[in-house]
Amino acid sequence: MREILGGINSVTEALRGQRKFHKLHVEQERHNPRIEEILKLAYKKSVSIQASSRKDLERLFPQAPHQGVVAEVEPYVYAELDDIIVKASPKESSILLVLDGIEDPQNLGSIIRTAECAGVSGIILPRHNSVAITPTVVRASAGATEHIAVAQETNLVNTLKGLKKAGFWVIGADMTGPQEYFRTAIPFPAVLVIGGEGRGIRRLVRENCDLLVRIPMFGQVNSLNASVSAALLIYELMRQRDN
Repeated sequence: MREILGGINSVTEALRGQRKFHKLHVEQERHNPRIEEILKLAYKKSVSIQASSRKDLERLFPQAPHQGVVAEVEPYVYAELDDIIVKASPKESSILLVLDGIEDPQNLGSIIRTAECAGVSGIILPRHNSVAITPTVVRASAGATEHIAVAQETNLVNTLKGLKKAGFWVIGADMTGPQEYFRTAIPFPAVLVIGGEGRGIRRLVRENCDLLVRIPMFGQVNSLNASVSAALLIYELMRQRDN
């Protein structure tokens, strides 16, 4: 089975990461110098390269602009939760991210991009009722999916219980939380839980959080986009961690 990645950032980061490449397609009449950098990376990894027409690239990757480059790669390989815990546990200030039912691939990609930029040690997704790491998510993350460990777990409640046993504090983002996020002293190592679009964190997941924090709202709209909420909270944890 193969996945098709399109777009300069997605393909570049996949080449810099661990993905196995089957073939790289580049537009015959290319004018973007960044594609030349992609070709250099591909040559170093001995990737098969094929010059293709714009129509062929559009046929291979019809869902979004391909920017002159499309790659046939192995499907995304998820990390094991135990491996994420082992790598994160020795670091007293580690941050993990649990996403409880993000269904929009653009939101998931944006959150992963923020998490990778902020140095989050790993991300945990539910196996069901959540978007997976698809080529659309890879593109939305600007290729950040290739540089951060993402695990899938069947039961998030049991996962959170296991993380607590491993020494993590679980902080849930909830619009009815008793404390504003920037007025709350966050204990580390921390697991930040972000709920899905619309419904937020599920009840049983909420009940297994050690702290619930909210983002204050002052306008007529009473909620933020999930990726914006995640970015605010991740960087507040990062600020507290580094001070």
